Order: sequence, then C-alpha cells, then structure tokens
Amino acid sequence: MVYHFLFPLSKYFFAFNVTRYITFRGGCAVVTAFLLVFLFWRFTIARLQRLKVVEKIDMYGHIHLETLHGTKKGTPTMGGLLILFAVLGSTLLWARLDNVYIWLCMGIAGFLGILGFTDDYLKLKKGKGLTRIQKFSGQIAVGVAVGIVAVASKYISTTWHFPFAKDVILDLGYFYLFWAALMIVASSNAVNFTDGLDGLAIGAIVINALFFALLAYLSGHANFASYLFIPYIQGTGELTVLCLAVGGAGLAFLWYNSYPAQVFMGDVGALALGGLTGAVALFVKKEFLLFLSGGLFVIEAASVILQILWVRYGKRRLFRAAPLHHHFQLLGWKEPKIIIRFWIVSIVCAVLALLTLKLR
Repeated sequence: MVYHFLFPLSKYFFAFNVTRYITFRGGCAVVTAFLLVFLFWRFTIARLQRLKVVEKIDMYGHIHLETLHGTKKGTPTMGGLLILFAVLGSTLLWARLDNVYIWLCMGIAGFLGILGFTDDYLKLKKGKGLTRIQKFSGQIAVGVAVGIVAVASKYISTTWHFPFAKDVILDLGYFYLFWAALMIVASSNAVNFTDGLDGLAIGAIVINALFFALLAYLSGHANFASYLFIPYIQGTGELTVLCLAVGGAGLAFLWYNSYPAQVFMGDVGALALGGLTGAVALFVKKEFLLFLSGGLFVIEAASVILQILWVRYGKRRLFRAAPLHHHFQLLGWKEPKIIIRFWIVSIVCAVLALLTLKLR
C-alpha cells in the first residue's frame, strides 16, 4: 500500500524512490510486524482470558506427559490470531498489491487460519476439535484451489525443477493440483506436529521465514538467479516482504511464547504459518529445499507417521511418545534443552539448504 501511495510521488521528491526497493520494504515489514505484535499483545491476551480461551492439557493417555505439562493448563491459546494479524497487516502495508503471489499467499494463510481457528474453537467448547478427515479435507481444498489457479493462470508456472540440476524441468500440467495440495497439507501439518513445546515451532518458523525471504529475493532478481543457475520467476521477489513480515511477527511472538510460555499459538497459527511456508516454497520452485531447510518439521512429522505405522503393524511403539520432542521429554530431557537443541537442528538444516544453491 505504501508503495502505491508514495512511489508515484518520487518524481516530486526523490526520497520516496526508496519505496521501490524490496529490501527497504522488507526491512520495514519486519519492524512493522514486530511492533504490531507488541502493541496489541495486552489487548489480545486480555480478550483471550476474558473469553476463557485457555489451554486444556490432553496428552492422549500419557500420564507422565500430562504431569510434565500440568503447569501449562490455563495458559491463553490461539495467539496465532495475533501473528496472522501482524503478518497480514504488515504485508498489506509494505508489499506491492498488484502482485498475484502476495494475494495467493495471504489467501492461503487466511483460509488455513480459519480452519485452525475452527479446530481450536471446537476443542475449547466441545472438548474435541475437527476430525482428521475434516482437517485434511480443508487443507486439500486449499491446495487444490492453488493448483487450479496455477493451471488456469498465465502468471504462475506449473513446472517442477529437479534438485541440483539447472536444466531438468518438468511441466506437471494438471498433476500440479496434486503437487500443490501435497505441499500445503504436508507443510501445515508438519508445523502443527512441531507445535508442542514452548517456542519450538515459532522459532523454527522464523528460521525458515528468513531463509525463504532470501530465496524469494534471489528467485525474483534476474541477475542473481542467472548467477546461481536457479529459475528466475518474475514477481516472486515481492514474497520477500511477506516472509520478512512472518519473521518479524514470529520474533515478537517468541518473546511471549518462549519458555515458560505466556501464550500458545494454537492450530490457528500453526496451520496458517505452515501452509504459508509451503506456498512460498511452491511459488519460488524450491520445494525440495523446504524439505531440507524445514528438516525439523520433517523429522517431527515423520516420527508421528512412523509411530502410527509401528503401532498398527508392529503392535508396539517405536518411540515412547510422538511427536519426537515428547519422546525426549520422557527420556528425561528438560523442556528448554529440547527446544534449544531442536532450534540448533533447524539452523543447521537451513544452512545446509543454503549451501545447495551452488550445487548446480
């Protein structure tokens, strides 16, 4: 919005020319999103407490885990609403609103946020949220909608770029609907599985948001894309602003969500931010790098899947509890140690993903 108001005035006052630069607007998006979380923190928490939107501990029969998390009972939840407000507000303020990728990403975050809000609300009011099928159906619908827009639009490519090979490109055509749905479902659920300890998920989200802000900038810059032998995708540079807004809002939220947490993100934040990250990876054609940079999310999701399969077919548990962070809790690791070590894993994964940019 700022760009559309101020950049035309640059012919009268040269200082407004700075709004044309993605780096400037991205930096402003970080600060704006950060400040929005801080400014509306007290109001949000007061409303959540007044409406009794607080955490109810349910560890599905794990008595030891319920004991470990007992002190968290009554902590306000659904703080993801504040993150989404800050991200979307900052993006609307600083991004170019004539960019299709910006609107698609905001739409994805909004719809998944509504899905997560519904799940959180039902858990609080009825003690049971959406069924697994209902949640998956909503996520798949969002992913398929993205695929339909891509197939029908001349602005969004339906190609898939083979990792580490600069010339191996496959046009998925209508199969892109399945691919888009898979990315949205996988990324949103993986973040949701990771959101089980204070600050764990949002810390990893910030790391990945900063990583994809860089990727979006490089992919949307013809010279950098050519130098690195990565696909140049016109318009995706604007996603840098969105990713940096996520980073700014996430850092501010981490201030209150760090151990011991004063607020929880809830599904409304986890599903929206996870799906948003998957969408950015999809649009900049770096899906494989998401699996690498988001290695922590992959590990957490894989632990849940393996646990289910092991119980069903092996008739016993592979881990003491799933997702994996609960396994380490039952091994006796303190929660802060698990969180910090998992953040370290996330940082290492992001660095490894960054190194692959020269492997072409």
